[in-house]
Amino acid sequence: MSSRRDFITLIGGAAAMWPLGARGQQAEQVIGFLSARSPGDSADPLAGFRRGLKEGGFVEGQNVVIEFRWANGEYGRLPEMAAELVRRQVNVIAAVGGELSGVAAKRATNIIPIAFATGSDPIKGALVDRPGGNATGVTTLTNFCPVAAI
Repeated sequence: MSSRRDFITLIGGAAAMWPLGARGQQAEQVIGFLSARSPGDSADPLAGFRRGLKEGGFVEGQNVVIEFRWANGEYGRLPEMAAELVRRQVNVIAAVGGELSGVAAKRATNIIPIAFATGSDPIKGALVDRPGGNATGVTTLTNFCPVAAI
């Protein structure tokens, strides 16, 4: 799936933007992984995420830690989980599993970089600001236009 590949590339790019000074001072970077879904529903995308990080030089347990927060479909938990990641002072938040993950992360911080994947308009959904902001991501916008039979 192209959007999955794009998201993995995006996270790798976000990791590359981490300040070089911070990389030198701290052996491990911390990625906050915020998902509206459950781990069982996310096995394939998560494997791709880890593979993409590895391709970018980030290996879990060696130079990167991933702090997972899974809402398991309980969307009301997302704001508190996003706030936990902010308190943990993660270097970047990967907000996946639906637009609400990104919105919760965006409301929790305007400083920590956020990389999101969504299937809706990120501007209308208040995920990105124009201009600037701390959130970027990929979207798979599609329009269904039914054609009436004549």
